[in-house]
Amino acid sequence: MVERVTATPAALALIEQLAREHGPLLFHQSGGCCDGSAPMCFPAGEFMVGNADVQLGEIGGMPFYMTGAQFEYWQHTQLIIDAVPGNGGMFSLERPTGLRFLTRSRLYDDEESAWLAAHPATRVNL
Repeated sequence: MVERVTATPAALALIEQLAREHGPLLFHQSGGCCDGSAPMCFPAGEFMVGNADVQLGEIGGMPFYMTGAQFEYWQHTQLIIDAVPGNGGMFSLERPTGLRFLTRSRLYDDEESAWLAAHPATRVNL
């Protein structure tokens, strides 16, 4: 199995902290604009995903999405979510913690790409 999104131990610790405080969470990879390309963290149900979104997987047991158009561009890379010192996105739950989620990436090798081609990403179907 090849994961489309993973998280570092630092990110998993921050997710656990935020989940204790806010309950179930949802992540959406920002495509730019106000908060750049930061992964955004919301309480589940406070960010509406739609038919244009793709679920890449889960990190820390929480679903992680991005828009389908953005996925077409990023589908050849694994997203690695980290937590580093700094200010989070203005709408993201981690902002007051002094940490922010950060997306790193790496290209898939040929074997991973073949597996992913046989196992397409889950598109949101409302």
